Amino acid sequence: MGTYRAPLEDMSFVIDELLDAAGTLGELPLYAEHGISPELTTALLDEGGKLAGEVLAPLRRVGDEHPATCADGKVSISPGFAEAMSQFAAGGWVGISAAVEHGGQGLPELYSTAGHEMWNSANLAIALAPLLSSSAALAIAAHGSDEQKRTYLEKMHSGEWLGTMNLTDSGAGSDLGVMKARAVPEGDHYRISGQKIFITWGDHEAAENIVHLVLAKLPDAPPGSRGISLFIVPKYLVKDDGSPGERNDVYPVSCEHKLGIHGSPTCVMAFGDGDGAVGYLLGEENRGLACMFTMMNEARLKVGIQALGAAEASFQQARDYARERVQGGMPIIEHPDVKRMLLTMKSLTEAMRALAYSEAVTMDMAHVGPEQDRARQQSRIDLMIPVIKGWLSEVGQDLTSLGVQVHGGMGFVEETGAAQYFRDVRITSIYEGTNGIQAADLVTRKLGRDGGAAMEAVLQDIRATSGELAAADDQRLLAIGAALGAALADMEASTQYVLHALSEDASRALAASFDYLMQTGYLFGGWQMGRAALVALHRLRDGSDNPFYEQKLATALFYAEQILPRCRAHAGAVSGAAASEHAYPVDWV
Repeated sequence: MGTYRAPLEDMSFVIDELLDAAGTLGELPLYAEHGISPELTTALLDEGGKLAGEVLAPLRRVGDEHPATCADGKVSISPGFAEAMSQFAAGGWVGISAAVEHGGQGLPELYSTAGHEMWNSANLAIALAPLLSSSAALAIAAHGSDEQKRTYLEKMHSGEWLGTMNLTDSGAGSDLGVMKARAVPEGDHYRISGQKIFITWGDHEAAENIVHLVLAKLPDAPPGSRGISLFIVPKYLVKDDGSPGERNDVYPVSCEHKLGIHGSPTCVMAFGDGDGAVGYLLGEENRGLACMFTMMNEARLKVGIQALGAAEASFQQARDYARERVQGGMPIIEHPDVKRMLLTMKSLTEAMRALAYSEAVTMDMAHVGPEQDRARQQSRIDLMIPVIKGWLSEVGQDLTSLGVQVHGGMGFVEETGAAQYFRDVRITSIYEGTNGIQAADLVTRKLGRDGGAAMEAVLQDIRATSGELAAADDQRLLAIGAALGAALADMEASTQYVLHALSEDASRALAASFDYLMQTGYLFGGWQMGRAALVALHRLRDGSDNPFYEQKLATALFYAEQILPRCRAHAGAVSGAAASEHAYPVDWV
């Protein structure tokens, strides 16, 4: 079983060289005092890497083999998890990108994204707790009253209290319009009743308090999703001095028995089985979905990061195993097909990292960049989020499956731990909106709302990179540029097809939406690898003898020659999807 080591050199390369965090973010007034620099990057990644590798990673198998359990209205979490989470909180990692005035570190989202990659590589089950908590805190920061912010945010950003998201009623799935949970006004608060399922880290004793954000309907609410409100429902009611007080009427009913992430207590939560749980309105009545969507971009970015983290850790274990496993008189890493699998894992993981980190910078710029540029940046991040959530999670499944395959029969037995990455990552294409929802969102809302303008702006950037590669006097860059240019041409044709389909029959566009999302992801990943190749060649010609840059060039070339051709296949499926699907009667399926 391998030991996770944070890929610090590639993470630093992306942050400091490819994205130039110091130049891009360091000049912004909000971040100027933090001294954004390669030195800061190194310090943060080094400390984060130690926490991930030495504290969280050793508990990955513990959580898988000793899952969270629920009995008598109380959840018991996996051995060692509470202590690890205490160390995590003590390091200030929960609120790394939260506002200083709310108890956070005030650093860019880019650094939070890098941190989450390490946590999820090391132990996806534990990493879910701060992910959901920071998302809940973001909603309170955006929509809460001054009193609510004072009451909850500092405690949540310190990790003393954790937060959850309670969206799904039993039997409702992603259809929030049929919600049964109810909220009845009572003085300065509401009485919440109902049951929620799939609540990540819904109950535990690893924090002093748990701040549940709960979607529910008022008695006179409009029908459907327009009548949903959002409430803060703390596990323990908060006393006047800010400390946890009386237990609220919210209890876990059971822990879900899941395919993976066994160490994460995914609970069925009962609100108000007794006198009714006390809840406090967050934002305005009947505006709950709008409040929830405040945090959706960040949450969906982090789900993509979960898949990246699992893929990176799976790659490391597969690579180490292939170096040690001898077959036919040689380590299996020398077998061409094993080498192919490992290079596929390596190149796609690096592309995923570069794309996700790049768009974390876009998120930062949309929030705190120059005022006149924020709308453009927001339009871009809105376009990118379904791609990052959808493409990264689909690819994460493929890569962790390859990790099992590299192990051969030993990957199919649980003792090696290779299969756990495959099982754990499987949820990422389902929660926070299934990937079918992401694909539909990309095509109908993000592409359709502006006639493809936001997509065209990104494609223009890709054209520029392709042009730089085509003008290079290096054969590797010329080959990368040719492959990127061909994939770009296919993307232009697919985009025009989808836009035309939207104008005539939206169902045609929806039939093509998943392949369009995947085509977009592979192209955007190839774009980032092309950009990385340009930086690497520049460093080598400046006299660097660091072998990392030669490796980066070789990995980018592999991606261009072996991965980018997948764009052509998805493009063919896009143009043919609607006809074949419409011609197939439902009762034949």
